[in-house]
Amino acid sequence: MNKAIIIKIISNRYTILTEDHSQLIAQGSGKLKFNSLPLVGDHIEYELREDVVMMTKVLPRHNEMKRPSIANVDQALIVMSAVKPDFSTQLVDRFVWLVRNANIEPVLIVTKLDLVDDNSSIYQDLNQYEKDGMKVIRVARGRDIIGLEETIKDKISVLTGQSGVGKSSLLNRLNPDFVLHTQEISKALGRGKHTTRHVQLYPIADGWVADTPGFSSLEFGNIELKTFDLLVKEFDPYREKCQFRDCSHVNEPKCAVKDAVNQNLIHKDRYKHYLEVRQLIIDERKTYK
Repeated sequence: MNKAIIIKIISNRYTILTEDHSQLIAQGSGKLKFNSLPLVGDHIEYELREDVVMMTKVLPRHNEMKRPSIANVDQALIVMSAVKPDFSTQLVDRFVWLVRNANIEPVLIVTKLDLVDDNSSIYQDLNQYEKDGMKVIRVARGRDIIGLEETIKDKISVLTGQSGVGKSSLLNRLNPDFVLHTQEISKALGRGKHTTRHVQLYPIADGWVADTPGFSSLEFGNIELKTFDLLVKEFDPYREKCQFRDCSHVNEPKCAVKDAVNQNLIHKDRYKHYLEVRQLIIDERKTYK
């Protein structure tokens, strides 16, 4: 059976990459059985019917993201900017937790660092993320991007984050032959306009990268509170030491997580953002009922 991966979807036209690295336009057959529509990143089986390439089966996924809609991702490159829009650890944490909930490894990329002073508090935040085990890549105009190509190599990555942070420009910088239309940040709104119209995998640095529209919303209502707790990796060394097995790390006595926060073993901002999102989950679930 012929196998391929979907690298682009526009309407009902599927561009697939075959095992011999040929790109073909495929259609979905009536026998295609799957509980949801095929996504970019899906591994499929196909056959040739006269002059038509027909997808016959979508193989099981090991993960899936809703926003952007993509499957089988190895890592999410979360792109934030130092300024315009300003860097926000609150947003970084929310992106990271949503990515982890999809069983995808987050990588933080911060652009426009040439526009801030060397003593900016941003660098303290980035050092803290690295200390907590996250890979952080720094990007500044006129400086080499250290570590990005080796991070992308041999993996499927999704490039995501706020609009206007320079995601498309970052890809153009990695590969000068790669052209994406970019737009100026809207001065009136203070945020970027969407410049990418569809999800597509692009060959970059010996890997595959999906450039996608910026997040329009960050929704947590579909995440269970117990699941959310496990997404905060900074709690891992302390969670099992709490007095109560189902400790929410909010008001319970003898909470090892809160003790770690008070001892500065867990960053206070991380804990604050945990409480905020936890309340968001509760509020969103009330809204859905």
